[in-house]
Amino acid sequence: MNDEPEVLLEQRGRLGLITLNSPKTLNALSLTMVQAIHPQLLAWTEDDDVDAVVIRGAGDKAFCAGGDIRDLYEGRGTDFGPTYYAAEYALNVAIHTYPKPYLAFMDGITMGGGVGMSVHGSHRIVSERTMFAMPETGIGLFPDVGASWFLPVCPGQIGMYLGLTGYRMRAADCLYAGIADTLVDSSCNEELLATLADATTLDRDSINAILKEVSTSAGDAPLAEFRDAIDTCFAGDRVEDIVANLERDGGEWAQAQIETLLQKSPTALKVTCRQLRAGPGMPSIADIMQMEFRLADRFFRGHDLFEGIRAVVIDKDGAPRWNPDSLAAVDEAEVERYFAPADGEPDFQEFQLS
Repeated sequence: MNDEPEVLLEQRGRLGLITLNSPKTLNALSLTMVQAIHPQLLAWTEDDDVDAVVIRGAGDKAFCAGGDIRDLYEGRGTDFGPTYYAAEYALNVAIHTYPKPYLAFMDGITMGGGVGMSVHGSHRIVSERTMFAMPETGIGLFPDVGASWFLPVCPGQIGMYLGLTGYRMRAADCLYAGIADTLVDSSCNEELLATLADATTLDRDSINAILKEVSTSAGDAPLAEFRDAIDTCFAGDRVEDIVANLERDGGEWAQAQIETLLQKSPTALKVTCRQLRAGPGMPSIADIMQMEFRLADRFFRGHDLFEGIRAVVIDKDGAPRWNPDSLAAVDEAEVERYFAPADGEPDFQEFQLS
């Protein structure tokens, strides 16, 4: 048995340090982790000896590969899903509104729940090992953890493209899409952490100066090559419109996107498209997370999420049997019901810190 705690919480100098400490699971975000981190973050807001917070992942493969979806699968038929999402989304709201600098070392795989632990921070630091994605539509879910906020603010239609296809980005793409702020080589992480811990003051200006000393150039972003096509094809308000745009394009890249979309849950695609168009009209991150909780609750009580997890993680046959199995078969009234209030939903306004 491993007696190591799943998350390490410590203070170094004027720095609060969070280490996701489950490298064997690629630091998958468990409910235990969330329940440990949130109260410590709140305590550090009141601690005059802590100027800033850093979050990182243990090991050299992942910052955090996402939520622990095995736990979700095993919790089918219970209240585990709503309990987990309520706690996770409350923490996302707290990070988004955190009053002190919050630095995320997005070194390695950063997906799903790991994105929620990083992208809401004031300083999002990627490395040459970063692999970023929101792959939820491939397991019958929707891009959550505040994706309704951070994907629509990507340039052009990049956010819709990322949310529907689950495209995996390296560092240059993350910077190009506005998902990250700075590239620091992974070999500099420990030195950077020590410099931050040794600093006598850690306000935003001093942190920016420290990061500038160790940052490096990412080079050209692969996304840029297809930017015009992304903006043209993913501009629709319906998934069917996006597929039609791709068909009209007719090129090799467009055909590859159609093939990718056809592998995803049709219900998840339709909900995601509507979700990402709705996000920019919402007044606060709390309102966004309220909507996402409703979606998550509905998906947890449905079919496709568990079928997707079965196909990808449990049986690993890569052949999910979606229900409905086509875009045309998805009832628009059913999509509408995903956005209806959920029984016992939290009020996420109370988790905002500023």
